This record gives sequence, C-alpha cells and structure tokens, in this order.
Amino acid sequence: MIENPLLTTGLLLFFGYWGGRLANRLSLPRISGYLLVGLIFSPSVFHILHVETVNHRLHFINDIALSIIAYNVGGSLDVRSLKGLGRTIGYITWFQALGAFGVTFMVLVATLRFFPGFSSGPFANLTIWLSVSLIIGAISAATAPGAVLAVISEVKAKGEFTNILLGVIALDDALTIIFFSIAGAVVQAMLGVEFAGRNLLLVPFYEIGVSVGLGVLAGLVLVYTGVVIERTEAMLMVVLGVLLSVSAIAAMVHASSLLSAMTLGFVVVNHKPAHQSFFRVLEPLEDAVFGLFFTLAGAHMDLAVIKSAGLLALVLLVVRMIGKQIGVWVGAKVARAPETVKRYLGLALFPQAGVTIGLVLLAQDLLPEEVGTIVVNGMIGSVILNEFIAPVLLHHCLKRAGQVPEF
Repeated sequence: MIENPLLTTGLLLFFGYWGGRLANRLSLPRISGYLLVGLIFSPSVFHILHVETVNHRLHFINDIALSIIAYNVGGSLDVRSLKGLGRTIGYITWFQALGAFGVTFMVLVATLRFFPGFSSGPFANLTIWLSVSLIIGAISAATAPGAVLAVISEVKAKGEFTNILLGVIALDDALTIIFFSIAGAVVQAMLGVEFAGRNLLLVPFYEIGVSVGLGVLAGLVLVYTGVVIERTEAMLMVVLGVLLSVSAIAAMVHASSLLSAMTLGFVVVNHKPAHQSFFRVLEPLEDAVFGLFFTLAGAHMDLAVIKSAGLLALVLLVVRMIGKQIGVWVGAKVARAPETVKRYLGLALFPQAGVTIGLVLLAQDLLPEEVGTIVVNGMIGSVILNEFIAPVLLHHCLKRAGQVPEF
C-alpha cells in the first residue's frame, strides 16, 4: 500500500492520462476514465493507495482544483456575452433548485418509512422523516461545477446553451446554501438541536456576504496588479497567488471558498478589457489539475457505502434527476427559452459532488447519530453513482444541443 504523497500524485497523473485516453476511445468524456483509475487505485478496491494519503495528505489538491474551477466558472460570466440571458438564467436557476428540493422532499416523506432504520424503532416517526427529507431535499439542489466545467473544457463547447448552463451553475451553489440554511434552522426547531451556538438562518447572509466581499476585493487587487505585469509566467504567479489566498482566507473565516473564487473570476472578466489573459494563463494547468482532481475523487469512493445504503442512494439519484428536469422545463417555459434548453439542460445539471459532500457532513451534526450515519451513507453513495453517470449524460446533452464544434 502506497503512503508517499508524491508517488501517489505521480501515479494518479500518469495512469489518469491513460484512463482518459481509454475513455475517449469509448466515446466517453475523459473524466470517466479519471474516476475509474482513481477507483481502481482506491483503498476500497485494490488497496493500492493508503486511506490517510487519499483523505488527508492530498486534501490540498482538492482545494487548489476547486479554486481554479470556481474562478473559471466566475470568468465565464461575462455580462456582455450573457446579455439578454439574465431572465432565462434567473428563472431556470430558481425552478431547477426548487424542483430538485421539492421532488426529493415529497418522495422521501412518502417512502422513508420503508427504509431500514426508519421503518421501526425510535426513528419511525413523522418528525424524523420530515427532518431528513428537508435536509436531503435542500442538499439535492446543488450542482457540481467541477464536472460541468471539465467536460465543457474538454469538448470546447460554446453557444447559448453552454452560457445558460454556466450561468445557472454559478448561481446554484449560493441558492443551495440558502436552502440548506433555512432547512437546517427548521430542523433545529423540530429536533431541538443546538448547532455550534449559531442560528442557521443567519448563516447564508454571513457566508454569502463575506464570500462575495472577499472575492470583489481580491478581484480589484488582481486587475490593478495586472497593469504592471509584462511576462506570462509572472501573470500565472500572481493569478494563482491571489486566487489561492482568497480561497484560504474565506475558509479561515468560515465563508465559502468556492463563492469567493467565483466572485474573483466574475470581477476580473467584467472589469478588465484584456481580461482573457487572466484566464488563459491557467489553461496549460487545466488538464493536469482536472485529471488529478477527478482521479483523487475516484480514489475517495468507497464501494462499501453503496452496499450499505444502496437502495437509498439509488432513490436519491433518480428523484433528484427528475426534480432537476421538471424544474428546468418549468423555468425554461416561463422564460421562453429555446427547446434545446427545455430538453437537455436538466440532465446537464445532474453532476453532484463537492458542495453536496460538504453540506451532508455539516447536516450530520443536526440529526441523531444513527440517522446522520444513514443520511451520510445514502448521499455519498448517490454521489458515487452520480460521478460515473453524470459526465456521460452531460457530454450527450452538449452534443445534442449543438454546442460541440465539428472538426
């Protein structure tokens, strides 16, 4: 079993490359190959990598990758290119989040009584069923920007559908945090739980306000520093320095690193006339960053989790997909969006990962210990299944929507 972090990084990069090539040969996105390689190397399958190395020693790689991903998502929100799409993005963002929350909540309230752990004993009561359904419903609204951006970058997707997709995922995390905070406050009241001495209703205002403030400040620092930079190599140093610093500071003050990095990208792309140079400098790093990020994500997967909560994980996977699709259809109908958006955007919003895991671990403290364990296993099992299915669906949706250029 390999414990050395440097050797682990090297092996995941090298074999991740071949996994990506194999996936492309099978007409799948590279991310599918990365995930498969990570799963093969994981402590839960062939025990090649040490669990401590995967879960802790290389955790900073996830932080770096997520910061770059969020920065690029913010950088995709150039108000000039999104002109005329604000109404469409706003309606779809709201309805797809509400759809995922509503459908998941209703299905769980009706069916939780049939799942092990909720069918008998102290947790077979309406208060627990409602609490769990509220928490999982709120978390189900989240969409993972990393997987979406990785596939878009790989196939070089461009067009109105892609712009709407990027706009929705940029706003979705903020909306999910609000949903979760309100649901958490309701659960606190229902179960009488004290959560670190804080009222969760105040969390969204603090987290979003501080995150955006830090991102705006960092964005201004970056664009004004960029005036004196002459070499591309120096630009890369400065962009990474500001980006990683604001992400770390946000985490230190219990704000959202993702939202801060996203705001930074948004400020830069809309402030500086020659803004693309602030994003192009990161392009040479993207393949390696995405490859390492998703091979590590695969290495985090634990097949025992799926076995222990497989039925709940499968139900969560399906009902969230249905909710997203219904929500997008309603939002697109209200906004009079193109037919391709109605048909394919819901499936394109299917990816689910980092934000979901973070929120479900936070939710564990709100619920009785045994119930929290079931919820965590069910949600993580759903994410594991999702990470193999979602990139393929997204790849298909981008093609069907005519966003992939023909070479």
